[in-house]
Amino acid sequence: MSDIEIRDDRSAGRLEALEDGQVVGRVEYFVLDSPGSALVPVHTVVEPAHEGRGIAGSLARELYATARREGTVVAPLCPYVVKWAERHPDEAPTPDPDLLRAAKDWLKAHPDRF
Repeated sequence: MSDIEIRDDRSAGRLEALEDGQVVGRVEYFVLDSPGSALVPVHTVVEPAHEGRGIAGSLARELYATARREGTVVAPLCPYVVKWAERHPDEAPTPDPDLLRAAKDWLKAHPDRF
């Protein structure tokens, strides 16, 4: 992966991968504040012309790194991030089941958000 920059657009709920100023991939997420605090990824997208370059994995890795820096956790609902976390347990601690339930409940209550 060359010259990919990853930035967190917290106000939009997106962790974005940029190449030459263009968004080539993203993880869409929300911040769950109760119970506890968590970053909740719900969708990962890599533009077709950029697939197979490790961009989605880099986004997942950065999401977990962001959570660590902020002293919070990740409660993944995105199927890609769930699988990535299973393959990288040293970087992606298993979330509390109650937190996952709360994240799913929040998502059901806000169906127009994603």
